[in-house]
Amino acid sequence: MPNQFYLTSKLPPYIFAAIADIKQKAVAKGLDLIDFGMGNPDSAPPDHVMKSLNQLTQDPKLYGYSVSGGIHDLRKAICGYYQRVFNVELDYKTQALVTIGSKEGITSLATAISDSETHICVKSPSYPIHTFAFIISRSNTHQIPAENAYEFLAKFKEHALQNKGKVRAVIVNYPCNPTAETVDIDFYEELVDFCRQQKIYIISDIAYAELYFDEKTKPNSILQVKGASDIAIEFCSTSKSYSMAGCRVGFVVGNKDLIAALYKIKSYLDYSSFTPLQMASIEALSNKSDKYLKNLRKLYDERGNYFIAQAKKELNWSIKKPQASMFLWSKLPENFNNLSSFDFCKKLIEEIGVVFCPGSSFGISGEGFVRISVIHNNQKTDEAISRIKNLAN
Repeated sequence: MPNQFYLTSKLPPYIFAAIADIKQKAVAKGLDLIDFGMGNPDSAPPDHVMKSLNQLTQDPKLYGYSVSGGIHDLRKAICGYYQRVFNVELDYKTQALVTIGSKEGITSLATAISDSETHICVKSPSYPIHTFAFIISRSNTHQIPAENAYEFLAKFKEHALQNKGKVRAVIVNYPCNPTAETVDIDFYEELVDFCRQQKIYIISDIAYAELYFDEKTKPNSILQVKGASDIAIEFCSTSKSYSMAGCRVGFVVGNKDLIAALYKIKSYLDYSSFTPLQMASIEALSNKSDKYLKNLRKLYDERGNYFIAQAKKELNWSIKKPQASMFLWSKLPENFNNLSSFDFCKKLIEEIGVVFCPGSSFGISGEGFVRISVIHNNQKTDEAISRIKNLAN
């Protein structure tokens, strides 16, 4: 009986899983972990969302199967959210679907549009599922190393022209996980113009679009660009913006053909998220959450600023301030730059119980970097910095 299988043999060891194993062993040895590795919000969801969910879960009629693609009221709310926040009009019947988080949605889309002839372009570093969803679906995935969005755009255009007619889709993610980089509308306009000419689909992931720190650099939707819906599809989620990560309610909007393809696959695979969670998500996406979002942005901004200041003061570690997201992205501290990013993170976990995410988790271009999630209060940050300082000494 074979113990090697085609897809699993194509996938490298998942670094997140390796880090989780190291964490588990550290806890077993009695270490008290301070975990900045996962982007797992520590804040409670909005009060009105929790109250709604509490009431909804008391209704026994809501415990049956939901419907593939999500309940219509949530699809309408998604379109209402896009109208209110981005001034983008969408048809809830043909241009919006509910997903079981963005990760599932992107993976199901990859299944829907991929074959052995499909070529997909993605920036490196990037969130792993942007690459591996298409590797799992047997696409030809091309990672483009780039330090910033416009370098990526230039290299992508060059690659697409050199491989004319082969590239089916390109994936973009701004605000970016892991780098926290943002882009202006000009970037999207140039990307849409090129991809329309070359008949290339665009897959946009804006899971962190509500977590920004400056009104002047408020993230955009690619669908704000005229004609973008002809070629673009966009994923988002309630996970980060509303601290509902465990609820697994995401959504996707945009191009009708891609939405239809994704719906067809999902109709075979799932019945969407638990109905009360979908109904509570309607509350989350309403303007009732505006004050909550404002406070959450302030919290992440203050936490990031504090971590950056303390790292500089105590460790002489310079970290660039992000404009958005819940992450800091930085080169390793100078006195540890002889280590790989994985070995650095492994050392911190095993010796002092501090958890960061190695940059190599996000592709070869992430080597030498670390991602830090600002999900702890200042007291925890002080403790983590103190532990690293003692280790460095």
